[in-house]
This record gives sequence, C-alpha cells and structure tokens, in this order.
Amino acid sequence: MNKLMTTREMVAGLRDGMTIGIGGWGPRRKPMALIREILKSDLQDLTIVAYGGADVGMLCAAGKVKKVIFAFVSLDFIPLEPFFRQTRQSGSIEVMEIDEGMMLLGLRAAAWGCPFIPTQIGLGTDVVTVNPGLKLVDSPYDDKAWLAMPALKLDAALVHVDQADSRGVCRISGPDHYMDDWFVRAADKAYVTCEALVDSSAFQDDTAARQVFWERSLTTGVACVPGGAHPTSCAPLYGFDIKHFKEYNACAKEGGFDAYLQRYIQHTDEDSYREKVGGIAAIRALSLPVY
Repeated sequence: MNKLMTTREMVAGLRDGMTIGIGGWGPRRKPMALIREILKSDLQDLTIVAYGGADVGMLCAAGKVKKVIFAFVSLDFIPLEPFFRQTRQSGSIEVMEIDEGMMLLGLRAAAWGCPFIPTQIGLGTDVVTVNPGLKLVDSPYDDKAWLAMPALKLDAALVHVDQADSRGVCRISGPDHYMDDWFVRAADKAYVTCEALVDSSAFQDDTAARQVFWERSLTTGVACVPGGAHPTSCAPLYGFDIKHFKEYNACAKEGGFDAYLQRYIQHTDEDSYREKVGGIAAIRALSLPVY
C-alpha cells in the first residue's frame, strides 16, 4: 500500500478542535515541516499534547491552540519557550501541566485502550492540586490510594523520522526515539515526515530493523521532507540551529511572532524555507549538541 502524501494533504486531514500529539522532545526531532504547514492553514482550537518546544510555541503564538497538555515546553539552552511563555502568562489558553512520566502513562493508557493507569507519580505534589480533573483511586490489593492517570487519546500524531518507505515503515536511528512510538500508538492516525525515502529492502539490515519502533500499519501517511525537523535537531543527521533559535527568541521581544512568520513561513514552501536558512547542506552541517 502506497502511503506517500504531501504535508499539505496531511494537514488537510486534520480538523478544528482535534487533539494532536507531537513527537520529539523540546528542540529535538520535531515535525516542524508539518507545524509550518499547520501555521499556513485555517486550523484552530487544537489541543496539543507534547514534550514541547518551538512546535508548541509557534502554534500558540499563531492562535491555533485551545489547550496544551505538557510536561515542559523548552528550547533547552533557552529554558522557557518564549511564545509559549507569553501565551501562558496571558491566560489565553487552557493548560494541563503534568510530570513527564505521567504523560508517558497517559499515552500508554490510550494505546492499550485503558481509561487510566494507576501510578504513584504526582502523589504528594501540587500536580494534583493544579489539575483538579485528576482523580485518586483505591487499590483493590492494599489500602493505598493511587493517582489515576487518564488516557491521552489522540486524534492524530505528528512525528519526524530519519528514514521511511512508501508502505509506512519508519526508522529512527538517533540515540533516543523519545516517546514517538507511544504518540503513534495513542493516535487514530499518524502522519510522518522523513529525511529520506528509502526502498523497503533497506530495513532488511539488522541494525535498521532494530530502529523501527512501530508497525507500518499504524502509519497513515509518509512525506519526504529533508531538513523537515529544522530548526530542531534530527540526530545523527544534524543538531538544532542555535543561531536560528536566538533570532526566533529575539522576535518575542521585538517584532513579535508575526515578524518570524512573515520572514520564514508565510508564502513559502519547504524548498524556499530551506534556502532561507542556508540550504540543506547548511542544515546537515549543524553540530549535534554535546552534554
């Protein structure tokens, strides 16, 4: 089955009010080509579930978001994502701020078809206080109360990978695939952008096969977008673009998001976007972060 699509066709499959999970982690391997396509669309009132970075900040700044369910929204070397910070301080969106582990359990519950997963995570903290919708349940096996982390069911998941074939087999060869497989499994549909479209025979290699984290039947569509994670990283191919992020961050203080939007996103396609940021060779030359 050929699952090749364009990013425009993928975004056309989304609807106002949907709950959308975005893979990646902070400034790492975010499906930014799809985020840019959403920014050019009429979509609105979205609920976003993410270990967030500029993906969340841009969508909030553009007025696309009704609610964010998150564990953090950060650019790492810029600790607080600037546009998410402004949006949250304005009180213009709903938020559900939870622990990183709670979000993982919520995605797993949705993937497994469970209404919730009991956990000790969050007990004794203000996460229960600031999220009055979270419930405690009594264990049937002892006298302890557990936090019932509700399923985070997604209408769609958006992820970016290194390689994919036209059938929807996806490979992530970086050192961490984050929670992308759980975003895909928790979603009704999964739209994937990839750095390279490869022949299916590429996955016969033992190493490549071990870097496939979900079944191809779970992939709804594949679009090949080299540099599609920029300005976030896509290890081992390229690091995140610090210079670009500094410019993006500066827009939050002068010019606003509209200045960034007009310069890099509106009236552009991915080819012209890559040229604006120096071309694919410059993206692939970005150094990987060292910790």
